[in-house]
Amino acid sequence: MKFPPPEAHKRASTSPPWGRGWPAGLATVFGIGWFPFAPGTVASAAATILGGLLALLGWQAVLMAALVATAIGIYVCGVYARTIGVYDPSECVLDEMAGQWFALVPVAAGRRASDWVLFAVAFFLFRLFDIWKPWPISAAETLSGGIGIMMDDVVAGLFAGALVYAAMATGWL
Repeated sequence: MKFPPPEAHKRASTSPPWGRGWPAGLATVFGIGWFPFAPGTVASAAATILGGLLALLGWQAVLMAALVATAIGIYVCGVYARTIGVYDPSECVLDEMAGQWFALVPVAAGRRASDWVLFAVAFFLFRLFDIWKPWPISAAETLSGGIGIMMDDVVAGLFAGALVYAAMATGWL
């Protein structure tokens, strides 16, 4: 598989997406992606906080949010990337939201929505896998269009979620 070149992840411009249509607004999570420093981390933090609220409704709400964000993200991130001509724009952060929610599903399923240590561990592990990108996360990133933009974060979230589940099941957390 051919990996995208490093410049494929650059920021498309310095101006927010307003005026580029609703896919841009959703892909950048209403402008969170334009945060000047570490927009992916900021989006993951926002997703962790929102995930904590969703967890109060049950693990099904967290899983549904992750699945819906993934489905919508495949479309809007693909449209936004094609519109601006960048393979995986850094301001496109809906993928971080979806991936972070996948990492939080075990916390909600374990009925530990008030355990912020678990939320912090899930956040850290998701960011670790999303930045490090070991295989198969790196392979998922090579998929084309919106699927590639979303799937590396989904797989990173699943890896993080599996480790959180293992830590909870063994009593480490």
